[in-house]
Amino acid sequence: MPLLRLVLGRSDADLVQATLSDHAVYWAKDQAFPMIVAETGSTAKGVLARGLSEEDVARLNYYEGGFAYDLAIMEVATDMGSEKAEVFFPQAGIWEKGEPWSLADWQIRWGGITMGAAEDVMARYGHQSAAEIQRLFPYLRARAWAGELAADTAPQTLRRTPEAGDFAIVKDRPGFDGFFRMRAFDLQYKRFDGSLSGDVPRECLWAFDAALVLPYDPNTDQVLLVEQLRFGPVVRGDKAPWVLEPIAGLVDAGEDPADTARREAMEEAGIALTDLRPMTKVYGSPGYSTEFFHCYLAVCDLSEVQGGQGGLPSENEDIRSHVVSFDAAMALVDSGEVNAGPLAMMLLWLARARESLRSTS
Repeated sequence: MPLLRLVLGRSDADLVQATLSDHAVYWAKDQAFPMIVAETGSTAKGVLARGLSEEDVARLNYYEGGFAYDLAIMEVATDMGSEKAEVFFPQAGIWEKGEPWSLADWQIRWGGITMGAAEDVMARYGHQSAAEIQRLFPYLRARAWAGELAADTAPQTLRRTPEAGDFAIVKDRPGFDGFFRMRAFDLQYKRFDGSLSGDVPRECLWAFDAALVLPYDPNTDQVLLVEQLRFGPVVRGDKAPWVLEPIAGLVDAGEDPADTARREAMEEAGIALTDLRPMTKVYGSPGYSTEFFHCYLAVCDLSEVQGGQGGLPSENEDIRSHVVSFDAAMALVDSGEVNAGPLAMMLLWLARARESLRSTS
């Protein structure tokens, strides 16, 4: 039980198999975790942890509280007979019952993501409340998913192909944990001359993966851009903090970045995209941030699309879309009005591919 060991912070818990009669285990609908529900005639299988300390229970309550789960005293059956046990149940009205639970399916799809998120959660134990964790949990899973996506790294034909021991984080220092995480650490790495560096103190913004998409109509030679207020320019002191960008959004845990692009196109601009073509995959600012962009070109029909307003009010989004000619978009790059790096990069990528796209449309 790696997850239980991580949450408890120890590996020597006394565990036995147990069952709970007249209950069953289902997926929480549209979620990445199970829930126990009352169901006459069914049996829920689980694990009973004996001899837990107050600290153990507090750590379990902290982690499960992030899912809006509370403990209830129930009778469970073990190989030693019937025993009293505390069982985690979802709070009323929070989650809906989904399909029957499959541990094997969960391990394949969500095991790694859950372990990464749980490590993030338990690092906050004693510093943040379970209610705060519940609010942040989807983003913690998204960050863990970004770590799994990072395993598909870029080629190393010119740059160094790393070997074991070429770099290591040797010490973690106090940072900041919120929607974003500022990780403070000391790093050691092998220099290009073969020597080993000293301990290098650094901080890194531990952010998310994002999907970006630039809709392009090769028949009308138009692109769709979105505009919204951005906090980075506000904090920097920019007097014009409304920024032109491609459609973009955070990649949810377990989500294919292409599906993120399609979802965000509907939310931000009200357009359904089907023909997505990979452009490039890049770090936004690798000197101090993990933020990573999965960029797509969407070949689509913009002839009937008008600029308008979009975004999700629940996420405080206020987005305006613009359909402009490719030449007009490039003029905005030249003038500096396009001052978001990803949009400039994607328009320049399109400039190289545009002739081919128009000749085959």
